[in-house]
Amino acid sequence: MDNNSATAPAAPKERVVWYDVVRLAAMYILVCCHSADPFNYVPEGSAMVADIKFWGALWGSMMRACVPLFVMLTGALLLPQRGPVGPFYKKRISRVFWPFLIWSVIYCLFPVLLRLPGGGPDTVRDFIPYADQDFLAQSLPLSLKHIARIPLNYSSIDVHMWYIYMIIGLYLYIPIFSAWVEKASRNAKKWFLIAWGVTLVFPYYNYFIDPYLWGSCPWNQFGALYYFAGFNGYLLLGHYLKDTEWSLKKTLLIGIPMFVAGYLMTFAGFRHMTLKPDCTEPMAELFWTFNSINVVMMVIPIFLICKKIQVRNEKVKALLANLTACGFGIYMIHYLLIGPGILLTRALHIPLGAQIPIGALGALAVSWLIVAAAKKILSPKAGRVIFG
Repeated sequence: MDNNSATAPAAPKERVVWYDVVRLAAMYILVCCHSADPFNYVPEGSAMVADIKFWGALWGSMMRACVPLFVMLTGALLLPQRGPVGPFYKKRISRVFWPFLIWSVIYCLFPVLLRLPGGGPDTVRDFIPYADQDFLAQSLPLSLKHIARIPLNYSSIDVHMWYIYMIIGLYLYIPIFSAWVEKASRNAKKWFLIAWGVTLVFPYYNYFIDPYLWGSCPWNQFGALYYFAGFNGYLLLGHYLKDTEWSLKKTLLIGIPMFVAGYLMTFAGFRHMTLKPDCTEPMAELFWTFNSINVVMMVIPIFLICKKIQVRNEKVKALLANLTACGFGIYMIHYLLIGPGILLTRALHIPLGAQIPIGALGALAVSWLIVAAAKKILSPKAGRVIFG
């Protein structure tokens, strides 16, 4: 190696466009998933409540792949993590922490701010279907109480923030997990995923058969496969499938039936639970659990099909890259736009069954425009602090 090559700047890494395709799919599916909330939380006694809840169940069940896709993408991009742990934590955690904190405060204050133009509790519900009585009261002291609790957990006004607590935990875990991932053979990774796959049926075992399994009990929640369970499985799955090459024919022949089977189980289970008169929130969420076998059956085909999509148009590539740059900001603000988006589809008399995907498309587009415009106006540092 000559001296010039030793001091020359490193060549820029070639952009892997299919990562951006996965991110676009995950983002749209996410906004669709949340756009089903006004349908699934419609009060009893409302007009056409049965039809509204049917479409909420149909679309909401179809969109459960959203969060797993994001986590798989994280695994594909970051595993194995090499280099010092400190800079990794500083870069990754600070990039999500400050926008999360800023927007959590904004969400908590949002009902109080709605009072200024005359918006009441019904207006709060139009924006945030799951807002509880504390926020429907539009009380500044109650909002401040929830702001003080941000270090401990999210609130009903910003339910999508649960993901940030989880992803920060995964960032803390990635350098530790990477030490094994880097040295493990592909076969060893496969056996880890098989053990994880067994844990994906635990939610149903725990609900329908027994709440305890393999050593878990009232004084111990850490059963035999506890350390193979959870979203770390999706991290490894994304890393594993990144290097899995199937033909398009094989992907479709296996993937489409797999997705359909996973979806039918998700939809049928969710409807079975929610039609029970005594349905509780844990019962309603049982078949929508992200770490469940039916959801994994939906996620894998989407991820593998996105890998097969080839983008050659440079303008489309640039748009996808911009979505990646704006993605975290879109996640932060989109939840404020889904309610108005659904109300707009109803005002335009869009058929009930099409309101969720069309409303989601509008909410995603507006969120994207807002974040992209703000990032152009703000300094790079301010843009990162506010929108990630």
